[in-house]
Amino acid sequence: MKTNQPKILVIEDDKDIAELVEYNLKQEKFKTEVAYSGSRGLDKIKNTNPDLILLDLMLPDIGGLEICRKLKTQEKTKSIPVIMMTAKSEEIDRIVGFEMGADDYICKPFSPRELTLRVKALIRRNTEPASVMPQELKFGKLVLDAEKFLVTYGGEAIKLTAIEFRLLQYLMVHKGRVATRDSLLDQVWGYDSAVTTRTVDTHIKRLRQKLGTAGDYIETLVGVGYRFLEKL
Repeated sequence: MKTNQPKILVIEDDKDIAELVEYNLKQEKFKTEVAYSGSRGLDKIKNTNPDLILLDLMLPDIGGLEICRKLKTQEKTKSIPVIMMTAKSEEIDRIVGFEMGADDYICKPFSPRELTLRVKALIRRNTEPASVMPQELKFGKLVLDAEKFLVTYGGEAIKLTAIEFRLLQYLMVHKGRVATRDSLLDQVWGYDSAVTTRTVDTHIKRLRQKLGTAGDYIETLVGVGYRFLEKL
């Protein structure tokens, strides 16, 4: 961790929401700054190098999705966790946000407790040493290379977000075993099980779509969770 007090940048044009978020984060001992526009937010990112960014989707100048895309395509900022905040709840908005590289997505209105849980989890995940996992995992034509951060199927590269990669890696390592949504939130995201599990379902759906035929390796156990099959 860069400092004893993790630095959080809130990019939100609604002053009431921004102040509420800032207050609650400071109560949890986070060093918090606020930017009320996308352009100001980008300036603050350059100057403060935050440990995590809370980013509103609908900003008056530069949209949250565009900011997220910029951050995740630049070497200096691509590893900074981003939580998208929005009043929109449609699945397509969540998927687009995740595609741009967002690490999480929270819909307004949200409870201060849920927000701080998610912030703490992402900070912890981003600063703690990663658990030891095999460098290469292979099932049929599907290959995951952790060192190269690369997934291929039949030799063709599959572009995954960081969360999708970790999710697939966890399922492959624990092949044949049931992974509940709560366990995935805990092991992949680092969340308390009290946080909603809808995020898991959204990521699984998108991951399957990207994997194409290989998506059949991921089995849904209705009412239970998911399981990675050892063979198709």
